[in-house]
This record gives sequence, structure tokens and C-alpha cells, in this order.
Amino acid sequence: MRILLLTPPMTQLNTPYPATAYLAGFLRPRGFDAPQVDIALELILKLFSQKGLERIRAEILKGLSHSAKSKKKVKLPKSVDFFLQNFDSYFETIEPAVRFLQGKDQSLSLRIVSRNFLPEGPQFATLKQFEDLEADEGEADPLAWAFGNLGTHDRAKYLASLLINDMASVIKDGVDERFELSRYGEKLAASSPSFDPLHHDLHAAPSLIDTMLDETTIELLEKHKPDVIGLTTPFPGNVYAAFRIAQSAKRFDPKIKTLLGGGFVNTELRSLSEPRVFDFFDYVVLDDGYRPLLNILEHLQGKRSADEFLRTYVRENGKVILKSDPTQHDIPQKDVGAPIYDGLHFDKYLSIFEMLNPMHRLWSDGRWNKLTVAHGCYWKKCTFCDIGLDYIGRYEPNAADTLVERIETVMKETGQSGFHFVDEAAPPAGLKSLAEALIAKKTVISWWGNIRFEKTFTPELCQLLARSGCVAISGGLEVASDRLLGLMQKGVSVEQVARVTKAFTDAGVMVHAYLMYGFPTETEQETIDSLERVRQLFEAGCIQSAFWHRFAATAHSPIGLNPGAYGIKLAKKPKVTFGHNDLEFTDPTGVDHDMLGVGLRKALYNYMHGIGLDKDVRHWFEKKKVPRTSVDPDLVQNALMEMYENS
Repeated sequence: MRILLLTPPMTQLNTPYPATAYLAGFLRPRGFDAPQVDIALELILKLFSQKGLERIRAEILKGLSHSAKSKKKVKLPKSVDFFLQNFDSYFETIEPAVRFLQGKDQSLSLRIVSRNFLPEGPQFATLKQFEDLEADEGEADPLAWAFGNLGTHDRAKYLASLLINDMASVIKDGVDERFELSRYGEKLAASSPSFDPLHHDLHAAPSLIDTMLDETTIELLEKHKPDVIGLTTPFPGNVYAAFRIAQSAKRFDPKIKTLLGGGFVNTELRSLSEPRVFDFFDYVVLDDGYRPLLNILEHLQGKRSADEFLRTYVRENGKVILKSDPTQHDIPQKDVGAPIYDGLHFDKYLSIFEMLNPMHRLWSDGRWNKLTVAHGCYWKKCTFCDIGLDYIGRYEPNAADTLVERIETVMKETGQSGFHFVDEAAPPAGLKSLAEALIAKKTVISWWGNIRFEKTFTPELCQLLARSGCVAISGGLEVASDRLLGLMQKGVSVEQVARVTKAFTDAGVMVHAYLMYGFPTETEQETIDSLERVRQLFEAGCIQSAFWHRFAATAHSPIGLNPGAYGIKLAKKPKVTFGHNDLEFTDPTGVDHDMLGVGLRKALYNYMHGIGLDKDVRHWFEKKKVPRTSVDPDLVQNALMEMYENS
């Protein structure tokens, strides 16, 4: 039996999403023929080619012709107008730029940085963002602060990435408004209680992107001739394309069985009751997919009854049923095997350098093998998190020796020594054991991942992790308020975060902080005080990178399940037959979080470049007077002094 594992558009362009690699590594040793393909990458490479650009232009001109016949006035978006006016330049440079971003033609960097090779459309206006930095005036080179007098390769990568962003804007503005580089049709699926919007678009006249996706799907079906197709949807921006691929597969050969799983399913389809979903998919699988998928495949081979399914939705007699045999258990982590990346061609991925935030660059630039130190979260107490769901709630660590064995296996296959540990929060004990094992075996890798800023990360442990290859860590500081951190049950304090982050920085490890604003009952004063604490962390060299997120209540978190305990009131719940996750709510504090968010982001943008750290935090809020901070100006310094005195 052959099962074709697919990642539908869109995800990251720089490295494979690991779900199919995990499943291939599990299925192949068990005798299944399991090829895998990243259709998102295949589609992008077709679009960003000379033939692709010709099809994009033809589609735009066809639309203009229809408008002209109907005597309808059309004002072209800037991106589309610039593309049409400069088509020859785009046509000549798109394939060389893609090869450069694939790492195949590095000498091209000198032509790119000359600024007279690539067409510079509207996205290049982002270079003007550097004028917002409150630095000294008269800087001749707007990129000098980021790359200095050298850095030719990075400059070129940044400029070539802007070209890719330009083309993405052309497609979105002139061909298909649902298209983005990292998502496709996201609004059709994200927390959509009804299947109707998705169903409508799946039966509407296809866009050029739809047509090219259908063509790519048929090519893969003809090549691999699968009996089963497994599609992973980690995000809402993969869902429309997953349904489109399944639709094409059913038209191509109705006997092909189709399966849907992934992070979107695990969080948003836990109340699934929409029968029309099963016009596209035969099976929809929840949570960890190893055992459910194995049981489905063995059922199709005639080795198991359908009554032995685990966490699997099916349609029977027109109704959606969740089949889950309590005698069936998940595969232990030690038995799932190492990921297999065969079929996911690392040399075809594009290293995109579109944001100068150093941690975001790790996400989009470079090839990273992905593994987990442990399944689930060892803390699982944060009240804003979906701690009741399997991917967080079921904690199961991997042994260090097993991890090192998998690391070496993956390195040998991919030729890449960079690893991103994708844990919700990597356990300190597990990281310590892994670091010791890597050092003992002299296994040289570079790695990064997400942690909790807890006191277990002593300066000694941070130094050990750095010696094992740790180059960066990220963690949730969230609201930077001890009251709200307590309400979150985060289990850390601001002073503790300062000490842990400084220990990592002193060890030469880059630190990124996830920040949150708009948490239930958060006052304007607390938001301003949070920014002051963040300012002090940057000023003291504790963190080098950060990002503000607006709080969102989710259906499976303690806040979503018991909103009254956190001082908020949920909006009336719609009838849910499809997606259900993000929740609308009202907060009685009445704080204008949208206004505050603008100032928070502007301050952070400058702080990451070492600018404005000496300014009063009220400086960043232009539209409204905000309160003076009440935070001790030496809060972080005092916390660090205590750390150094006790060391």
C-alpha cells in the first residue's frame, strides 16, 4: 500500500514543515511505501519562474480586458501597475533571484546589492522604515545600521526577499486575494464555525493559483499512483489548499482514500459535525497521528476493524462520528523513529530574509531540521494555553541517547547540522541531558528552541547548553507584570526572567521574548509598566529580540473554559459545525489596546536596534496621554546584582 504524504500550501519557504517527515519515519520501517512532497514549495517554484510570471501577467490582462468590455473603470494597485510596467525586468531576474535564495548562485549577490539589477517595486518602500528609527540623521546608506560596510551576502538576501514579497503582492492584488507567502485562504478556515465559506470557494470558478495547484496535484498523482493521501494542516492557512488537493484527487480517482490531520484539526475541529467535509476526506484524525494513521492503514489492508480506530472522524449514514477505541493507545515516543526527509529537497527551499528581527530571521532563513525534546509541555499550567489538548497535555520526554541517535541519523540524510527543537517548552532536565550527550559524543550541531524562563536555567546550565551548540532560545515573558503573570499561572517573575535571560546572553546565546498585551483585566498602567520592564531588559542586555502579540482567548484554554474567573465575558457562541478556537470577548477595563499596541510595537522596533532606550516610555505613544511608569528604574539591575552576588 502506498500513502502519499503531502504538506499543502502555504507554510515556510526556507525549510520543510516536519509532520510528513515524522510520519514517513514512522511508517516506512513498518513496511509502508510512504513518499512525501511539499506541494507548497512546488507551487511557489512554479509561480516564481518565467513561465509562472507569464501566466500571472496573462491572468491580470484577462481581468483588465473583461473590465474594459464591461466599461468598468479599474484603478490598478501599485504592485500590479509596477509589475506590468516592468515585466521584462521581473522576467529576467526572477529565476536568478530564486536560485540565489536557494543558495545556488552566491556570486549574484554583488549584482543585487548594486541596486540596479532587481526591479524595485512597492515592497522596497519598506527600506524607508529605517527612517522611523530615531537615529542620527544624514545616514547615506539606509541599511548600514543593519549590515555595516560588509555583509554583502545578507544585503543581497534581504533585497532578493523584497523581490519575492513584491511578487506575492502582485499575486494577491491582481490574481487571488487569498494568496500570501505563508498562508493561502486563511480567513476561510480560521475559527470559522460554518463550512459554508470554504465550501463556496471550493466550488467557485478556480483562480490561477487554484488551477496551478490542481495541475500540480494531478502531476503528483500520476507520478506516485497512491492508494491513500495523507494531508497535514498545521495552520488555518493550509486548510483551503488541503481540501482543494483532496477534491482534485477524488476527481482523478474516486478510489483514492484521503486523510486529514495536523494542528488545525487538533485545535479547531474538535466539535466537527459537518458531513460535507467527508465529500473531500474519508478520515479526519485528531492529535498525535501515529497510532490513528497506522490503524486506518491496517484497516484498509483488511487487518483491522473500523471499530479499532483511534480519535478518527468518519461519516456513517450521513452523520459525523468520532471513532475512538479505548483499548488503542498512542505509540511511545521511543518507538516512533527518526524523521525521514527523503522527498523533501532541502536544496530547493528559499532562505527568505524579509524581517530584520534576529529571531524571526531564524524562522525564515536557513535550513533547519526539526525535532522535539519531549512530547507535550512539562508545565501545562498557563491559563491562556490549550493545556487540555494532547499536544500540550500529554507530556512524554525522549531519552538523550535516543535524541542524539535521531540527530545523527537526520544529519546524515539531510547534510544539515542545524536543528530547531519545536517543543512547546523544552524541559531543562531534558536539555541538560541532551547537551551532555552531544558533548560526550562530540556531535557538532547548532540548535535553538523554546523554553520557560525558569530558575532551573542557571548560568552553569546556560554555559553547558551553549557548548552543546545552542545559538538562540525563545520564551514567554508575556505581560511583564507579576500580577498578571500570577493570573496566567506562568510560574515566573520579571526578576527571574531578567536573571535567566542574562545568563543565556552571557553564554553567547541570543534571547527572544514573546510578549503579550491585552490580557484580561490588564490596565493601561500595567501595559505601560510592562513596556518599562521590557526597556530595562533590553538596556541591560538581557534580551536581543522580542515581539508583541495581542491576547486572544481560545476555546480550549482555562480562560476560554471559565472566562468569568478572569473578569471577561464571552460573546454569544455561534452554532459550531466546523472550526472553533478563537473567542470574542469583552473586558470591563475598557482599555484601548489597539492604540497601545501601536506604541508598544514602535518602541520595540527601536529597542531591538539599540535606539531610544534612554527615553521615557511615554515617548512612543503619540495619540493619547498615557500614565507615567510606576516601575522602579533599577528593577532589572537590582535583580542582576543579586544574581552576580550569589554566583
